[in-house]
Amino acid sequence: MIASLRMAIAGVLMTVSASTAGEVEIVAASARQEADGVYRFSVALRHADTGWDHYADKWDIVAPDGTVLGTRVLLHPHVREQPFTRSLSGVRVPKGVKRVAIRAHDKVHGYAKRSLAVDLSP
Repeated sequence: MIASLRMAIAGVLMTVSASTAGEVEIVAASARQEADGVYRFSVALRHADTGWDHYADKWDIVAPDGTVLGTRVLLHPHVREQPFTRSLSGVRVPKGVKRVAIRAHDKVHGYAKRSLAVDLSP
């Protein structure tokens, strides 16, 4: 009986700790033109990564029409490195696109409700 109760409490605590990490937040983002129509993006994220089951696992660059222009996959949790910045080079942006959105994703909550706009002005 006590062992069952302990297991139930442990399950509740694990669920609570996973849900309190919240969704990933985009702290900052920038774009630098590398060549004609090709950009390098740097994105800083903050997320209360708890380990392999709940961490910020990617961010996307999205054109105004909804096309995903690039995705930076994050291969491991950043439990002790918050916020953290990662970059993605070689992103081809269609001619005429002056602004893109960055959206971030975590393994539990999916895509965050808030994205961040990045101007591509020279």
